[in-house]
Amino acid sequence: MTAGTTNAALPVLVAGGGIGGIAAALALVRRGFTVKVLEQAAELGEIGAGIQLGPNGFAAFDALGVGEIARARAVYTDEMVMHDALDETLVGRIPTGAAFRERFGNPYAVIHRADVHGSLLEGAQASDRIQVATSTRVERVEQDDAGVTVIDGAGERHRGSALIGADGVKSAVRQQFVGDPPRVSGHVVYRAVVDRKDFPVDLQWNAASIWVGPNCHLVHYPLRGGEQYNVVVTFHSREREEWSVREGSRDEVQSYFDGICPRARQLIDLPKDWKRWATADRDPIDNWNHGLVTLLGDAAHPTLQYLAQGACMAMEDAVTLGEALRVADDDFARAFDLYQRARVARTARVVLSSREMGRIFHARGVERLVRNDLWKGRSPERFYDALEWLYGWNVANCLSGAT
Repeated sequence: MTAGTTNAALPVLVAGGGIGGIAAALALVRRGFTVKVLEQAAELGEIGAGIQLGPNGFAAFDALGVGEIARARAVYTDEMVMHDALDETLVGRIPTGAAFRERFGNPYAVIHRADVHGSLLEGAQASDRIQVATSTRVERVEQDDAGVTVIDGAGERHRGSALIGADGVKSAVRQQFVGDPPRVSGHVVYRAVVDRKDFPVDLQWNAASIWVGPNCHLVHYPLRGGEQYNVVVTFHSREREEWSVREGSRDEVQSYFDGICPRARQLIDLPKDWKRWATADRDPIDNWNHGLVTLLGDAAHPTLQYLAQGACMAMEDAVTLGEALRVADDDFARAFDLYQRARVARTARVVLSSREMGRIFHARGVERLVRNDLWKGRSPERFYDALEWLYGWNVANCLSGAT
């Protein structure tokens, strides 16, 4: 058997049972494959709090067959709004109502990260072609012309026709085949969910809201029908950071927001428990493919959070991989090449744009004044034009970048 030819007797292996991995599994079963998902955790699930979903995310949900499930769990915002956290100046407002939906074909929404994963998981559980092996940590990968073997931490061997490395920001698959270091940003993110009864009435807006300040910003938006609010605060750490997630310290987060206006500062006084992320990304690479192995989601293009596109990009990857397999008549070598060519530049643009957006959000001094002037009074149509490259993605055009 030549490399790339499907061995129908074997499942396709997917390393990672997060958003990208389950989305990939859904895309593969829609092409008629059987799938085995290898997940290191004891059970499938997602940590985190709220995330934002652009129209491209809903286009991906629809293509994966779970659009209605996800829509029922989302909160549809009226606008995205940015204020200056020092003086409360309105910097920019992007309406996300009827005109936005007409322009991009889908809404803008906010949703709990667990509800994104749960929607995909419901779709996967409806199929009898997806097997999940939990408590299974990928250690290394071997391959030959007939397929791929994954060896896990317990020494068990998992045989498949190909491997999709969707094992997240600290991907073992990427480590074996690429081995590149992370780029630690020095930006620390604190996330929490606050019940509506404890959330300030004067901030209970149906909007994805951001307050931008020097070396910091604060975000809030409703979740789960408005019964909860997502609170996210970001600051430039004084410490030397390593890529990590751990419990947050109320004293630490309180120490970073001097000079912030009282209205925005309320946000850091609210949560009783914080989760702390020391963030990182990686420099974009132009090769995700290694024989019968390819990368997907955060394993392929980990990004900072400033464009709110991590989950959307992973789901886009999964849809594009499925479309590439369709066009390539399920030949993995051809499909992986097409998938990579369609995705590398787009995802690299998201990674690099997210870095730059972090700089813009956290502008100080004269740069802050320039930022505020850039967006002041801009019409919705001009904002929509600027977002077309990002939000205009759908299954019909997902392979256009490969030409």
